[in-house]
Amino acid sequence: MDFSALRNLISRYCAGEENWVDSRTVYIGHKEPPPGAEAYIPQRFPDNRIVSSKYTFWNFVPKNLFEQFRRIANFYFLIIFLVQLIIDTPTSPITSGLPLFFVITVTAIKQGYEDWLRHKADNSINQCPVHIIQHGKVVRKQSRKLRVGDVVRVKEDETFPCDLILLSSSRDDGTCFVTTASLDGESSHKTYYAVQDTKAFNTEEEVDTLHATIECEQPQPDLYKFVGRINIYLDRDEPIARPLGSENLLLRGATLKNTECIYAVAIYTGMETKMALNYQSKSQKRSAVEKSMNAYLIVYLCILISKALINTVLKYVWQADPNRDEPWYNEKTETERQRHILIRAFTDFLAFMVLFNYIIPVSMYVTVEMQKFLGSYFITWDDEMFDEELGEGALVNTSDLNEELGQVEYVFTDKTGTLTENNMEFIECCVDGHVYVPHAICNGQIMPGAASMDMIDSSPGPGGREHEELFFRALCLCHTVQVKEEETVDGIKRGIHQGKATSVYISSSPDEVALVEGMKRLGFTYLRLKDSHMEIQNRDDEIERFELLEVLNFDSVRRRMSVIVKSSTGEYYLFCKGADSAVFPRVISGKVEQVRARVEHNAVEGLRTLCVAYKKLSPAEYEEVCHQLSSAKLALQDREKKLAEAYDSIERDFILLGATAVEDRLQDKAADTIESLHKAGMKVWVLTGDKMETAAATCYASKLFRRNTQILELTTKRTEEQNLHDVLFDLSRTVLRQHGSMTRETLSGLSNEYHDYGLIIDGATLSAVLKPSQEGSGGNYKEIFLEICRNCSAVLCCRMAPLQKAQIVKLIKASKEHPITLAIGDGANDVSMILEAHVGIGIMGKEGRQAARNSDYAIPKFKHLKKMLLVHGHYYYIRISELVQYFFYKNVCFIFPQFLYQFFCGFSQQPLYDTAYLTLYNISFTSLPILLYSLMEQHINMDILKRDPSLYRDIAKNSLLRWPIFIYWTFLGVFDAVVFFFGAFFLFDNTTFTSNGQMFGNWTFGTLVFTVLVFTVTLKLALDTHYWTWINHFVIWGSLLFYIIFSLLWGGIIWPFLNYQRMYYVFMQMLSSGPAWLSIILLVVVSLLPDVVKKVLCRALWPTTTERIQDSDNLYQSHLSEFTSLSTLHAPHRQQKRPDRQNPAPRRSESPPPKKKLLYSHWGAGGPDYCTFSNFVRFSENPRHSGATYAYNAPGPETSV
Repeated sequence: MDFSALRNLISRYCAGEENWVDSRTVYIGHKEPPPGAEAYIPQRFPDNRIVSSKYTFWNFVPKNLFEQFRRIANFYFLIIFLVQLIIDTPTSPITSGLPLFFVITVTAIKQGYEDWLRHKADNSINQCPVHIIQHGKVVRKQSRKLRVGDVVRVKEDETFPCDLILLSSSRDDGTCFVTTASLDGESSHKTYYAVQDTKAFNTEEEVDTLHATIECEQPQPDLYKFVGRINIYLDRDEPIARPLGSENLLLRGATLKNTECIYAVAIYTGMETKMALNYQSKSQKRSAVEKSMNAYLIVYLCILISKALINTVLKYVWQADPNRDEPWYNEKTETERQRHILIRAFTDFLAFMVLFNYIIPVSMYVTVEMQKFLGSYFITWDDEMFDEELGEGALVNTSDLNEELGQVEYVFTDKTGTLTENNMEFIECCVDGHVYVPHAICNGQIMPGAASMDMIDSSPGPGGREHEELFFRALCLCHTVQVKEEETVDGIKRGIHQGKATSVYISSSPDEVALVEGMKRLGFTYLRLKDSHMEIQNRDDEIERFELLEVLNFDSVRRRMSVIVKSSTGEYYLFCKGADSAVFPRVISGKVEQVRARVEHNAVEGLRTLCVAYKKLSPAEYEEVCHQLSSAKLALQDREKKLAEAYDSIERDFILLGATAVEDRLQDKAADTIESLHKAGMKVWVLTGDKMETAAATCYASKLFRRNTQILELTTKRTEEQNLHDVLFDLSRTVLRQHGSMTRETLSGLSNEYHDYGLIIDGATLSAVLKPSQEGSGGNYKEIFLEICRNCSAVLCCRMAPLQKAQIVKLIKASKEHPITLAIGDGANDVSMILEAHVGIGIMGKEGRQAARNSDYAIPKFKHLKKMLLVHGHYYYIRISELVQYFFYKNVCFIFPQFLYQFFCGFSQQPLYDTAYLTLYNISFTSLPILLYSLMEQHINMDILKRDPSLYRDIAKNSLLRWPIFIYWTFLGVFDAVVFFFGAFFLFDNTTFTSNGQMFGNWTFGTLVFTVLVFTVTLKLALDTHYWTWINHFVIWGSLLFYIIFSLLWGGIIWPFLNYQRMYYVFMQMLSSGPAWLSIILLVVVSLLPDVVKKVLCRALWPTTTERIQDSDNLYQSHLSEFTSLSTLHAPHRQQKRPDRQNPAPRRSESPPPKKKLLYSHWGAGGPDYCTFSNFVRFSENPRHSGATYAYNAPGPETSV
């Protein structure tokens, strides 16, 4: 054995070395190749077990603990707990240990339960039965026992258990039909092909005689890429080599359709299947609120260290007097006297850290997690976001970003399938300048009343008839459409027209179906693909057969597809269809100018256009083409690159036939949604691979661009006439001349003043802008481009590659304002930008489910984005910002009296509160009210938020978690703490006696302060609550009642498990004192008074938009009608700031104000006359009908959406 063979053998057998090998060899049926053919070196592959779970029974505890203690707050409390165990501290280790244990346990239970569900799902998959061929017989096994190399039999409607190479099919042509709905959501049938030399093996015995090996690449996550070859050993010495590609690969999770059964060999199993590789966890995204929380934690950590440091220094200053340091009743031991002062100081410092450590709210993390987790269900339960057509509602893939939905500043959206329906309707075709328009062809369905055919300018010249028929034949042959009889889709039988059964076309591309149906209406019907022959029926009802020789599949780089066919007369044709930019440069003859003019005309109308061309091939040319393709397909290395080069050399020198136009309609309420996002202060960018004219027309239709929008072009066409540097500076001067000096608010996209400019940029120019220049000047292009974009109300990026979409998002994310970005799309080409944006939203569209799978949230339609951001996002942000500020506030109230108490107890680290109170304050007494508040609070009615998008601006830029508001809450906590402590101190300075003459002790004093504390922080939350339900009442008053009952039980019973009971009878003794009752009520009122006064004054003198609407909504909650214009309720100071908004320029969607409106409104019987209030006699420009009954008469033009 030579050394190279030995090295291969060792590398293949050594564990962990498989990844080093760039390809694998699979022995079909585990049979050794014939002697002398090649060395038989079996490789070790994983079994077919799927593992989506994170933990096992054995590693759950250590692994989960490790992950939880990676969080700074948890680790910090663990250190504090260990310090309490090691040194003599003023508080029991239980006070830190129990809250930490509670947080760790709750999180572990939540994560353990989620993982148990994953285990359950894994087991149900791994134990599914599969049928394997062994020794010519079918053997039934569990899915997890399947191995690479096993030959599997799959029957119709069964799911593929692993990644398989198709060997043979029950269909004569060796094809099978598959749906990949569980992989990418595409319910259409895709065709897969058996290996030509094995498709005749149709029985178990025949399959068992197959001698072959497969060489293929190691597992890759790309679902649409596969490179391999099969070596088939027949009687001859040399094996027959055949290429294998993605058309031969059946993916795990896909389902067999319309095929009785197939035989296939397993090549990737278990966690190496493409499906499993695609389920790898995505990078963690962190919200702006979480970043603010961490910043606040650092501030409070600094405050904690400062407190501990101040107390430590003051303790040693106070103990400088020997009488204080060592009084007669508390003399030090010899050991204590000999300890070094630095060690004593450090120990004291740690003890103070332990005493004050509750200022860091560890339970805040678990509350926030529970709030996010439980709050996410409100999106999935929302009936308004349920789509009847799909039968699905919104999905939440991650609950960590709920509040980020309320902070979005830039929205990046795809066009096709996102703004539009991806439901194609054939409009017209143009052949040599002659235009043909059939009626009512829509996605494979012939609409009623479509019996006639409208021919415009249909008078072709002498040679025109031949070209016309060649064009129709090209569209009937150049596609990947399948034909089905009587297909039932969603319970409705399609394909039955006027009582007769007809064929139905199915394809993964809606465009192709629309084109083939269009040809059917124009007289050329595609019938079927049978035995590698495509059959079409011409106008004379004659059947024409063409042998399908090669398919050059469509890809997003070439933007075209071709087929090579052989006619019954023996002529070879290469037909090509594709985007105009991909076809026109390759055309050498034909009526190019006439077709180009029609294509441009259709693009401006917003239609999707394709060009069709052909060329005849001689037998010699065809042989050359075959040789090029086969050599490229057989390559294991760089196959895609070689195929691209082969396609490039083959698809040349075309004769142009004509062009087609199909329409992709706008989604329902897409224009209304974009208009609402604009009013909410968001900038909307459309990123599409479509051509500029088509995309621009869609942008006008969807109100992204308005009639008065001045369009700025940064396109290849313009940069060819003028260099990029000059174009950029011209555009920059144009926008800055209008806007002058820019404020930060404007730069961040939250100003509503400038709606004058719209920018259009294409992919090629974007690459030039982002590409660093060798002269060093290119670095400025990016900044100039960003400056232009900031000052445009909308941006359209066309001809974008998927990676460029992500680059755009990354560019805006990294700009100096660091705005919050949201990306929304429905196809695989949108995944990169969805993963790049702060918030990624996938649409459950016709282009598949990759976007929905990789997103943070998934919604059925684009229109649902409006409610998700303006309502759910708004509520989530308001709730969690209050939760965060409130947690810090109540912990300052809690721990600052402890700090003040040290000045009155000789800095002896004496706790003010009992151990039970220290432990349960954050866990029990004050946790549930804020959790319920953060789940249920609605500061403004949901309908108002939807009707007035500008309210979204009030919470933009993390406005409720800014430093001034944080400082206000902190000082409010300090003020309340001072009131609790000194109020109790001075009230009982000379009257510390109960009715029986007993004096109040330190525990009674601490209990009094704690009682005032619990009541104050709970009532503070009650004052902040706008939306009251019985649950709020139950939780808020129930928490106070629980505190009282607990205190009575804790101090009223002698507990056997306690060594000493310092709280015995303390609470009852306190309540038996009249002055204690008075002081509790008085101190609670004094503590809450400043905040109430501040709110009342601000609301009366400087009300915000939200507060005005709250007042109006509270006053007329049951009578506020849908047509009330909420703009009348906006704060006056906002209007004074922007005088130019008083008379805005008219927009496309806005009709001129009607001269007269009549209103009849039926209010509740006997109710007051609300029409006397000036705020309620204004009417919105676009009224929405609600429950109120009214008659509405408005002369003048109306704009329909």
